[in-house]
Amino acid sequence: MSARRATIKARYTANVIQRLASADNVAVVVSANDLFAHHVKRLSGDDIHFDPIENTIVALQRAGILDRVQAVRLQARYLRENRS
Repeated sequence: MSARRATIKARYTANVIQRLASADNVAVVVSANDLFAHHVKRLSGDDIHFDPIENTIVALQRAGILDRVQAVRLQARYLRENRS
């Protein structure tokens, strides 16, 4: 597969997520609970960081656009594409 084609494929799901958020006027908003969870993760030694696309998936789920199963499947697809 050519480098250009691999880049387009890797960005496909990210673009779908961004268009879905844009169409439904969903924005990522960090809440007090998000900050608390971040500090708990940090203090427990976990080094997990969501990127902006993954944060958008969470925002879409919170807004009721995606259910839990859809969000997990979309995130898995996004991660699988970016791993390749």
